[in-house]
Amino acid sequence: MLQLLLLLLRPATIRAQVSISGQVLDSVTQAPLPFASVYLANTTLGTTTDADGRFRLASVAPGHYDLGVSYVGYHLFSQSVNVTGPLVINPLVAQAAQQLSEIVVRPDPNREDDYQRFKELLLGNSTLSRQCRILNPDGVRVRYDPHQNVLTASVPHALEVDNPALGYHLTFYQLDFRAEFVDQGVGLTLLTQVVFKNLPGSIRQQKRWAANRQKAYLGSYQHFLRSIYANRVAAEGFRVQKLRRVPNPRRLAADEALRQLQRQYSTAPLPDSLLQALRQPRELVFLFKPILPPDSLRRTEPGTGRVWLRFRDLLAVTYEREAPDLNYRRPGPNFTSVRPRYEESVVHLQQPEAEVEAIGALVVPLAVLNEDYWGFEKIGELLPLDYQLPANVAPTAAKPAP
Repeated sequence: MLQLLLLLLRPATIRAQVSISGQVLDSVTQAPLPFASVYLANTTLGTTTDADGRFRLASVAPGHYDLGVSYVGYHLFSQSVNVTGPLVINPLVAQAAQQLSEIVVRPDPNREDDYQRFKELLLGNSTLSRQCRILNPDGVRVRYDPHQNVLTASVPHALEVDNPALGYHLTFYQLDFRAEFVDQGVGLTLLTQVVFKNLPGSIRQQKRWAANRQKAYLGSYQHFLRSIYANRVAAEGFRVQKLRRVPNPRRLAADEALRQLQRQYSTAPLPDSLLQALRQPRELVFLFKPILPPDSLRRTEPGTGRVWLRFRDLLAVTYEREAPDLNYRRPGPNFTSVRPRYEESVVHLQQPEAEVEAIGALVVPLAVLNEDYWGFEKIGELLPLDYQLPANVAPTAAKPAP
């Protein structure tokens, strides 16, 4: 995950950063809550209220955020905010029911295989992801439904993860995880609020983290969204083409023939022609060679700075300046796997268009689904929305993959 900008002018310099301030209060008594944690989800922007419950978050780039408040003995507070200028918010936080006991009873502990599958799907398998650590695994509740072939997970409080590759400590609030396994693929839905904190480290560690963050940023989904917003898709190294998928008639006919044999309880060997047809892919993929022009990818509203991502069919997005992670493999023909030369992703638009923000995010995050490389990148590459590429780094200077 990453973000982008212009070659010389980044969104943060184009749109002035502002502040969010206010006072955290008890929702019933209106008493101020001192030393409460206040944060903007998916960023490193967080603070603690003073003795009077007051707080101030500075250097906030315009955009849509979730403002969160965490306080011991109270429900987690969350409010969506649209930051267009200095903002004053006074969160009213509700007290949680009194706990009768601090003892946690787990009569049905996680199955080890289910937990390991959850961990792998959440953290990922990239070189950076394999360095991540879940710090409180005992708090995770994992359930697998063999009838629906669905794996779900939740955490009663918060999930704590360290990413020593990027130098972040991540706290996942209200994590709702669901993985659906279909046709050797996985449909993953993750709803959560993430808070980033920089890990303490030596100067040498700080340099390593900065290099890894830069590598994680370039070519990422957030980088792509920022390039869409700034109208610099090609200049930032992305090649975008139209992709279309249609059902494979030979495979559809073979599946129907197999179902008929199964209904007849036939024990005869399947004909070679049918076996060969069943090896066919269920869909035929057509990649259109022409590079899509900007006006086929985005819509703007003059005078407002608002930008929407829009396209027909699917997008094949290739980042040509970086080779994929060494652990990445894509399904190939005849049940094989291949490692592509470049980072290649497929983008699905779930509605006619999706509004893009300068920070490299969507106003409605689930308006777009990603496959292939961006689906492979997970927690190991996750960067906060306020991450900025160093000023002395020009994306166009990145070396192409060998």
